[in-house]
Amino acid sequence: MHPAETPPPCRLDFARLVSQPETAVDLAKAALLIAKEEYPSLEVDRYLSHLDGMAAEVRDRVCCAEDPHRLIAGIGDYLFREQGFRGNADDYYNPRNSFLNDVLDRRTGIPITLSTVYMEVGRRLGVRLHGVGMPGHFLVKYVGPDEEIVVDPFSGGAILSPADCQRILDRIYEGKLAFEPRFLAALGTRQILARMLNNLKAIYFGTQSYAKALSVVERLLILEPEAPTGIRDRGLLLSQLKRYPEAMNELQQYLKLAPAAEDAQAIRDHLRSIRQRAASLN
Repeated sequence: MHPAETPPPCRLDFARLVSQPETAVDLAKAALLIAKEEYPSLEVDRYLSHLDGMAAEVRDRVCCAEDPHRLIAGIGDYLFREQGFRGNADDYYNPRNSFLNDVLDRRTGIPITLSTVYMEVGRRLGVRLHGVGMPGHFLVKYVGPDEEIVVDPFSGGAILSPADCQRILDRIYEGKLAFEPRFLAALGTRQILARMLNNLKAIYFGTQSYAKALSVVERLLILEPEAPTGIRDRGLLLSQLKRYPEAMNELQQYLKLAPAAEDAQAIRDHLRSIRQRAASLN
């Protein structure tokens, strides 16, 4: 959080939540607190109760099944066939796809938010599900004592083989990236939240919504306060917002932390330009 700003209460709530031990961080609640900056009147508890209700409906359908394949099939049938959740391929970069409340209301989203719904329903059923940050496409993985099952919520809960994962990578990277088993490593909750925020940051940078992008970067820095790229991005955004003294401080800090970064010279040039602009205002 930048000292010159007064953060909204939901950002303070987010900071308190993610400061807990990793296993205590509630993914759905944290995702809803991210959305609450966009929707200040959002009722977090109401959406958490909605997830509780969804899990209860799945539980009624699968009874007391312990077979992971039956549980995963039950979650998939409920979410994608009965409730109509789907991937929003037609309007992929709409920021509403990144807000969990919108995804629950509209039943459409991108891989990471649909995966969050899937994981949170599964967690309430006691199913051991993990987020998987495969390059370019977020997935879900069941981890059991004898097997792992990879699920693609963006594609209606399809079960994926390594060959299926390669096909996804081919579509995204035009055949230039070969699948590796390490791409299916499980992510921690903070890593999932960071990926969610990075998606939003890219959208807001792309639409030149610099104030919104700055609020996203501030939350990324809550997750990783000393991240050089976060400090750099905050400086660049403050510069776009004509907050030059603050921007200079951030970019100087970035160069101190990463003096040999590939973009260090470009940042030095930008810093010189900011100093000139700031001087012309005095």
